Amino acid sequence: MNETKPRVARRLRLRLYTRRFAQYFLHGVLVIAPVAITIAALVWVFTAVDKLLRPLIDIPGLGFITVIALIVFTGWLSSFFVIEQVIDFFDDWLERLPGISLVYSPVRDFLKALVGRKRRFNRTVLASLFADDVWVVGFLTNEDVTRFELGEDYVSVYIPQAYNVAGQAYLVPRHRIRLLESVPAGEAMRYAVTGGAAEGTKSAVGTAAAPAPLP
Repeated sequence: MNETKPRVARRLRLRLYTRRFAQYFLHGVLVIAPVAITIAALVWVFTAVDKLLRPLIDIPGLGFITVIALIVFTGWLSSFFVIEQVIDFFDDWLERLPGISLVYSPVRDFLKALVGRKRRFNRTVLASLFADDVWVVGFLTNEDVTRFELGEDYVSVYIPQAYNVAGQAYLVPRHRIRLLESVPAGEAMRYAVTGGAAEGTKSAVGTAAAPAPLP
């Protein structure tokens, strides 16, 4: 009987130490993994861009700086009216080329919607798609979809997918859309792609107004 108690105590201590070890390990993963993945992604981007001008430029880092400088110079040059007209000419020409336009046009339109002057992913909305009381987080991308012959009461909404870089575009009646003026687009995107696991900003807690219907 006296020998059993020490054995039980040792087993309890072993379980306690094992549980603590697992907790500390998981906490370490939560701290290190996001930082490590972010650094790995940045290193991959840096390496990929740095290799674009090789073997012309074989000095590590100089290729990356050169590519960034060329991109900035191109953006500055394209701000002039004459150069902008030339770019528009080549843009129309590429759109008419069979095969190439299938790749060029969608990529151009997506980048313009994402970072261009007329951004399309900056208006956060709630959309009721599948049932009256079920809402999904998305972005209002176009309020004029009359070319699809659905009438003026429909708008285009983009719904990102959780844990994926993809998404789906829906044509939805206006009365099924609610604007979220108090939720920034970046926060809404994080919430959607993480499956609702992302936390909102502390400054918005308790201050957000009720979603407004789309006019």
